Formats: sequence, C-alpha cells, structure tokens
Amino acid sequence: MRLKQKTEIIPDYDQKIKQVTADIAKTKKIIDQLSLIRIGLFLTEILFFVLLLRSADDSLRTLIQICLLLPVIAFAFVVRRQSQLDREIDYKKQLLWIYQNEWNILNGAANGYDHGKAFESELHPYTSDLDIFGASSLFALINRCSTKSGNKLLAKNFAEKSTREKILRRQEAIKEIRDKIAETYSFRANLHGYDPDKIEQIKIQLKHQLGAQLEFVKGSFLRFYVKMVPYVSIVLILAALLISGAFWKVLALLVVIHIGWNVLLGSKINKVFYSFGGSSNLLNGYASAILWTENQNWKSSYTLDLLDSKIPVSKEIKGLTKIIENFDARLNIIVGGVLNALLLWDLKCCINLDIWYKSSSKDVISALDHLGDFEELISLATTAYNQPDWVFPVLSDGFSLSGIQIGHPLINENLRVSNDFHLEAKPTVDIVTGSNMAGKSTFLRTLGINMVLAYAGAPVCAETMQLSVFSINTYMRIKDSLNESTSTFKAELNRLKMILDNVVKDKDTFVLIDEMLRGTNSRDKYLGSKVFIQKLIAEKTPALFATHDLQLADLIIDHSETVRNFHFDIQITAGEMKFDYLLKLGPCKTFNAAILLKEIGLTLD
Repeated sequence: MRLKQKTEIIPDYDQKIKQVTADIAKTKKIIDQLSLIRIGLFLTEILFFVLLLRSADDSLRTLIQICLLLPVIAFAFVVRRQSQLDREIDYKKQLLWIYQNEWNILNGAANGYDHGKAFESELHPYTSDLDIFGASSLFALINRCSTKSGNKLLAKNFAEKSTREKILRRQEAIKEIRDKIAETYSFRANLHGYDPDKIEQIKIQLKHQLGAQLEFVKGSFLRFYVKMVPYVSIVLILAALLISGAFWKVLALLVVIHIGWNVLLGSKINKVFYSFGGSSNLLNGYASAILWTENQNWKSSYTLDLLDSKIPVSKEIKGLTKIIENFDARLNIIVGGVLNALLLWDLKCCINLDIWYKSSSKDVISALDHLGDFEELISLATTAYNQPDWVFPVLSDGFSLSGIQIGHPLINENLRVSNDFHLEAKPTVDIVTGSNMAGKSTFLRTLGINMVLAYAGAPVCAETMQLSVFSINTYMRIKDSLNESTSTFKAELNRLKMILDNVVKDKDTFVLIDEMLRGTNSRDKYLGSKVFIQKLIAEKTPALFATHDLQLADLIIDHSETVRNFHFDIQITAGEMKFDYLLKLGPCKTFNAAILLKEIGLTLD
C-alpha cells in the first residue's frame, strides 16, 4: 500500500466527511418517507375498520376482515425497516464523528477522546515531566480508545518499560494496521458513543456474578416445564375455542400460577435483567467490532496472539444480544405481562442465558478484553498514518541513542525546530548550558517523549532514530506540597533519591535533568549538582543535564572521557534577542538575563 503524503491526508478526511454527511441526509429522507407511510397505514386500518362496521354479514365482510390484517403486517415491516435505518444513522453519526475528529487533530484542535488525566502521577519516573498524560499531552494526541481497557493499555505502554522483542513485534503490528487504516474507522465507529462503564459492568457480570445469579433456573423440573409451557398454553387456548369454554377457567388458573411464580422469583430475575437490560445496541456494536477483527487477514504475530478463540466470538455475542432483546420485552408492561402469563417469558430468557453462559462466556470475556488491545494498536497506527514524515526507530541490541532531526511531537510542525543528537559508544553525562528560553528544557523533553513513543512501538517525530531500551528517569518540574508539608528542596531530594535508587537497580537507566536543586543556595546547588554528576559517571549512567551553572561545564577537564558539553545560545542584534533553538557543541558563551532585567528597568554593572 502506498502511504499518502501529508498534503493528501486532510483533503481525504474532508471528502469522507462530505460523503458520510450526504449519506446521513439521504437516510433521514427515507426515514421521513417511512413515517408518512406509517401514518397512511394507520389511516387505512381505520378505514377498513369503519367499512367492517358498516358491512353486512357476507363475503364482503370476510374480505374486509382479511384486509384488516394487511396494514398491520405492512406496519410491522415498516417499523422494522425504520428501526434498521435508525441504527444505520446512529452508526454513520459515529463514523462522521471519527472523521471529523481526525480532521480536527490535524488542524490543531483538541482530540475528542480521553486525554488520560486519570493516569497523571508526579511520582512516576518521567510521565509528568514529559507531558505524557493530561491536557495537551502525548496521550491526548495519540489516544483513539473508547473502552476503558484500551485507555489503560495505552497508558501502560507509555508508562512501563518494555523489551526489544516486544517493541519489534508491536512495530510490525502497528505497521500492518496502518496499511489498512481505512478499514479501522468502522471498527472505531462501532465502539464509540457508548457508555464505557456499561461494558465494564457486563464483563464483571460475566466473569464473577452471572453463574451464581442463574442458580435458580438450574432445576430440571423448571427447565422441562418452561420448555413445555408454550405447547400447554396453545392446547388450552385451542381447546377453549373449539371444545368447551371450561378450558378458559383452566387457562386462567394457569395464568395465576405463572404470575405468582414470576412474582416469587422476581428479585432474582431482576438482578439478572438489570445487569444486561437495554444493552442490546451496545453489544451489537461490540459484536460488529469483534467481527471486524475476525475477518482481517492478519499477518503479524502480535495481532494473531490476540485472537485466541477457535470459534467466531462475534456470533456468540450476537446470540447474547438476541437473548437480551427478548428479555427487554418485559419493559413493555402489556407485552411482558402476556408473555410471562402464557409462556413464563422471563424464566425462559434466564434459562437461555444460562445455556449461553456455560458455552460461550469465557470466549466472549476474552474477546471483549482484546478489543482494548486493538484500539490501542489502532491509536498508534492512526498516528503513523496521519504523520507519514515520522519514522519507526531502529531498536538496537547494544548501547545506542542517535537521531537526526528529532522534533517535539506536541509542537506544531510550522513552529517546531528539530535537532540531531548522538550518544557516544559508552555512557556520558552531557551538560547542556544556555540562556533562559533558548530551548534547553524543550530539547530534553523532545528526546524523552520520542523515546516513550519508540518504546510503545510507535513512529517517532524524527528523520531517523536508533536506540536501545532504556529506563527513563527525569527531574524537571519539581513542586512543593502544602498538603504533605514538603518544601521544594525536600521534594527535589526525594526525586534525586528515586533516581539514584533506580540507577543502582537498573543499569540501563537514562536520566534527563533540568536545573537541579533550585530550592537551595547557589553554592550548595553547584556542589550538589557536581557530586550527583560524578555519581552518574561512577554508575556509568547516560544523562542529559541542563543547567545555567557554567561551572559545571568545567567538569570536562577532569572527566574528558565521560562528560560532554552542549549549549543553546542567542543572537543579539541591536539589543534584541533572537533564538534559533539549535543544539551546539561546547559550553554557552552568551546569556540573556541582563537584557531581560534591563527591559523591566534593572541594569547590571
């Protein structure tokens, strides 16, 4: 499959939006026409009824009686067709939302999916500092998950260390889905628009509760009687009509017994029903999504492992949906009352549910869980499709990190400045100096956030990138906490201890630090930073260390093999500052504090 160029993608979404909008309008027009037909059939039924009242007792009357059935039958077909079209419109509205959302994201608007605020944690080694979760985050840019399991899985793959083997398998799966991205929109539309808590409730019900709740229908006599009761009711009705009116009394007694039986078991029936009631549309949508996963000719081993059922699970869910649709008949007091009185309808539905549960529930639970896996892969594959200039990084066995034109994925491409960066063959601590606002912090976050993307199996915002698997640790946004009576300095010490502990536990740690020990005096800040860098050197831990303290750049004198200096500078023309945001070798020589202070009326000698 030829990947679309960036200039083709937005117009393609434009076209899809126009097409679906036109389809919705066309379908609505048909529904309006069917509504008029329903009114016509209703009026026709009234007309036949009037004719029946005025007709004599002859063959014409018999014909009119037959004709009375025709509008009713036609009305039933029209209602059924209208219901199908209503569901079709609901689906197309979700599909329109999907296309519109992609168009919005590519044009700089917010993603309509969850932005992952629930996963934020300042205690995590890097997610808070690198803007992984929350508003305007990586998660907010990438996420295309409607289910809770999909959101959790995407968050997990952004927040936990992986292995090279798993990353490579995920890359293969994401590339495969990217190449069939046009087919994923229907999958997403079938899952979007439903309450994610409802499906979680159903999964919990299937896993832990339903078996015990259905114990009351396991008796052999009850099952036999419920199976036979339709025949008993039909025989009694026919006997009453054709033989003797006495059979009406027997039927009435039977109805009273049935109603009493339903009342007696009502609390148990309700417990089963209210776990599933009204969820037939949701399950139909999920069944369609699962059917999509079953019908694809998957090649990647990672995706094939998600299809662990030997039978079509979509059919099993359709079977559950049919039972629930039948069960929903009890919501109509008149229909439900008649069905329970004559057929013990609720008990029949519970028995059918128990039969289904024994044969199909395990496969369905697994398939529902795996929907989140597909959503998570589709999220990353959609980003790969929408950003054809991004590349899948090369995962190295040995110590490695290098990239050409690495850019920050959360910065608009028209404003983004990209940089090259390469580690040496052995670990070094790279000290990055420079002026305020020159780009030090952004560069550290650029490197870190692209590493997170790489380890999730996703493409990175770069021209090329090669890296080995590191545990990322960061020290950037350190805040005090009034609730925990923690000063800024204490919070900084806690963060440093966490990093040091992780460095000792995991020799593949990579550290990103932005201006260490802000909460203490300049002398202690320098000495503390110096000993921390020396500790990282001793542990052979690679690090980028952004600082305003030029003295730290002198560490290269005593550690020429393990310390490197980089900087971001400014150009001053006619007293005005200009930033190019480009990483350069060596320590910084130009700073902007004096110029900024002068702008507010303070002059340094």
